[in-house]
Amino acid sequence: MTNSNSFNIAVFPGDGIGEEITTPCVEILQEAISKVGGFSASFDWLPAGAGHYRDSGQSLPKDSMAKAAKSDAILLAAMGLPDIRYPDGTEISPQIDLRFEFGLYAGVRPVRTIPGLAPVLNNPQAHALDFVIIRESTEGLFASHGKGTVTDDAEARDTLLITRDVSERLFDFSLNLGRKRKNQGSSGVVTCVDKANVFKSFAFFRKVFDERAALNTDVATDHMYVDAAALNMVRRPWDLDVLVTENMFGDILSDLGAGLIGGMGFAPSADIGDEHAVFQPCHGSAPDIAGKKLANPTAMFLSGAMMLEWLGDKHGCPEAEKAGAMVRTAVDAAFANGDLVTGELGGKAGTTEVSRAVMHALKELDPARHSAG
Repeated sequence: MTNSNSFNIAVFPGDGIGEEITTPCVEILQEAISKVGGFSASFDWLPAGAGHYRDSGQSLPKDSMAKAAKSDAILLAAMGLPDIRYPDGTEISPQIDLRFEFGLYAGVRPVRTIPGLAPVLNNPQAHALDFVIIRESTEGLFASHGKGTVTDDAEARDTLLITRDVSERLFDFSLNLGRKRKNQGSSGVVTCVDKANVFKSFAFFRKVFDERAALNTDVATDHMYVDAAALNMVRRPWDLDVLVTENMFGDILSDLGAGLIGGMGFAPSADIGDEHAVFQPCHGSAPDIAGKKLANPTAMFLSGAMMLEWLGDKHGCPEAEKAGAMVRTAVDAAFANGDLVTGELGGKAGTTEVSRAVMHALKELDPARHSAG
């Protein structure tokens, strides 16, 4: 960790398309930092992932973990390759190891439409979505990661875990986000998404949520079963603001959210704990297009923007918050006229075209006229 205006970023390019979207992302972040001024950042590229496991027998080297622990934030592109697995058949996923190691309980998954993209839903109200899914990222069904059992090739078990300690911090984080969004003009309603009508674990999850909500009466709250949440994300997504849920439910709903805004290539994310945070696009390593410059780097750029804003908020550095907001504005400007169409939307714009367009838009922005997000 360093002082409030000089940050060290641990960078994990990982596997597949990872390096080809990380390079332009770092360049764009450096441009934003340079334009705003008042703070600096260094980027330390570190090895990890399925390819590294194949070559060295280590998916997340101790040295990489140690450097990440000392960093101010972690920027991660994509990890995992379907053909490279641990002996038990599971995929290489150091990103999950980082969540457990650093206690990154709050998985923040923004669902925000970008101007100029072809709308996914026909209703005009769905053309300007802006809500957030908070996925608990260290417990739930994922608590069984690497611990599940298979008995006599006849029965398999993975145990779901909900604890009061993590749930309280998760809900406090979500309620605070709802408060911030309310102050910025959103409804600020925080909805607990669960299956409390069927499982004791989720009844407990809801009970703890209600207890924390009672301590934050300035924030409006609601409840929704996960199946109803999936329905309403398609039927009336513009009514949603902050959804907080268990790990596996959040994993599924956040992909549905990405579908509402054009695909995984536009979906950024953050996994945040009390001291550390990892920022990465929601998509995977896409080995089928690796090296072809076809990957959409937008989610990586937006994850970088989230990182700068988090650093600014955590360390009291408004310049970092402004730089992050400028990156997001540049992304919006690059797509605004509808001419930049990526592969998943039927166009031909790949990594190079999107990167150039966002960089050009960023260079055109005037920091003096741009406030922090």
